[in-house]
Amino acid sequence: MRRFHSRLVLGVLACALAIGCGAEKRAAQAAIQTAETAVSSAGDDVSKYAADQWKGITDSLAAAKDAFAKGDYKGAMAGISDIGKRVQDAQAAASTKKTELTNAWNDMSAGLPKMVDAIKSRVDILSASKKLPAGMTAATLDSAKQGLASATQTWTEAQDAYKSGNLTDAVAKATAVKDKAVEVMKALGMTPPPAAGG
Repeated sequence: MRRFHSRLVLGVLACALAIGCGAEKRAAQAAIQTAETAVSSAGDDVSKYAADQWKGITDSLAAAKDAFAKGDYKGAMAGISDIGKRVQDAQAAASTKKTELTNAWNDMSAGLPKMVDAIKSRVDILSASKKLPAGMTAATLDSAKQGLASATQTWTEAQDAYKSGNLTDAVAKATAVKDKAVEVMKALGMTPPPAAGG
């Protein structure tokens, strides 16, 4: 009778554990589905402009799925319990970054073409001149021509990047154009605009 009783107790415990385990599995499954929904609704801007945060979020979701597959339901839920907030934070960070990049692009796209045109005009005048100004050599002028060609090419690439929606690359290339334009202007004895002089 005692042996039967212990078997009954063990059976009840096993049943209770199985029920508990089943509930935990369902909870983990629901948590992963909720996390997947949050991640899929994040929008493209998050991966573009909050790349580090986005990687952390997607890594957490992948780890949760891995833990779930191994039967670690508590571990699966623990890794993604705050994923909704993390997605919202990443969206806010991406929005701020996109605004900053847009403003930077607008500023540079308004000023850079004028700088490049001014350099081209100066190079054309110097190239047509029979005698270069004091302190300027033919090598300096050739270097300026190469710098102008490089800046013009990079500016075209920056515009293409902007048109394709790659603001980060567009601003990076525009910044390179600004730096090159300032360098060439100084070499030609020109004064860069105040905003570009830094």
